[in-house]
Amino acid sequence: MQSDRLEFLQRLMETICPTGYEEDACRVWREEAETFADRTWTDVHGNGIAVVNEGGNPRVLLAGHIDEIGLQITHINEQGYLYFVGIGGWDVQILPGQRVRIKTANGVLIGAIGRKAIHMMQPEDRKKVAKMEDLWIDIGAKDFDEAASLVEIGDPAVLDFDMVPLRNDLYVGRGFDDRIGAFIALEAARLVSEMNPRAAVYAVATVQEEIGARGAITSGHGIDPHVGIAIDVSHTTDTPSMQEYKKRIGVNEMGKGPIITRGANANPKLFSYLKQAGDRNDIPYQIHAYPRGTGTDGNVLQLVRQGVATAIIGVPNRYMHSPSEVVHLGDVENCARLIAHTVAEMDETTDFIPS
Repeated sequence: MQSDRLEFLQRLMETICPTGYEEDACRVWREEAETFADRTWTDVHGNGIAVVNEGGNPRVLLAGHIDEIGLQITHINEQGYLYFVGIGGWDVQILPGQRVRIKTANGVLIGAIGRKAIHMMQPEDRKKVAKMEDLWIDIGAKDFDEAASLVEIGDPAVLDFDMVPLRNDLYVGRGFDDRIGAFIALEAARLVSEMNPRAAVYAVATVQEEIGARGAITSGHGIDPHVGIAIDVSHTTDTPSMQEYKKRIGVNEMGKGPIITRGANANPKLFSYLKQAGDRNDIPYQIHAYPRGTGTDGNVLQLVRQGVATAIIGVPNRYMHSPSEVVHLGDVENCARLIAHTVAEMDETTDFIPS
């Protein structure tokens, strides 16, 4: 990946953006979009939008949700400890002992998630699953007054992890689900802008996907696209614990290209166009069979207004909904290339009617 693209991805990944609190990340995303897009804006819901070749036909919406899972402060006790609930789907076992970044009105505040030490637990308690209500955040405050002067009820938090390289073009970080999709939507639009497109291409950093794909619903109605391509992450089956799932979800591997969904949530003609673009341009891809609506922005985009020709493309991802998700930069680049080449070939005569 070129250094300027990697630098932008690093900035985006470092930004705190749990569901409902995406404004800072959308600002970073829009600033990058302004370097090439015809127009950029944020809608009333908070979605970041950038358009290339506005007025072209068909209208194509590229959706990558920019929100991540996080925590929200709900209570401050007399001793100054903070209690919280989850934003999005958490494996609570990940949380004890983690450091957090709390986004406050006066900047980012570091805290630590506390739990009774194992030495103080009864043997039977050590075997129990942790509950979120039994955890707290310690910011070092001496009492309620000090804590309340620093943190407000409703402030969001994320775990204190950044994007760093591993080996063999792999990167690990918090929130690849799905800031990497928002990155790819913008990167695909940038590539398309250099291909003299006939389609109007709307890249959208959608908000609130983790609680029901809400940003895709509102941006879909606002843009009224003919085509919608949702970019998200997909589980790989190349780690030891996932071997048994190959029969259910297929052989999905890192470095083998983006994963194209085939099934009820995917328009069959658009699915074929993506495959053809990959074959013509030597872009590797993998196929995921899924017989029902997916848990992605593509699920709601398909049902906007009179219906949208929809595709879902996944970036292979290890350890989803953890602070150490892993992606392959080659898959990221190939995902953007596959989308760009597919969209660049569309015009007003492109047929999406299943037959």
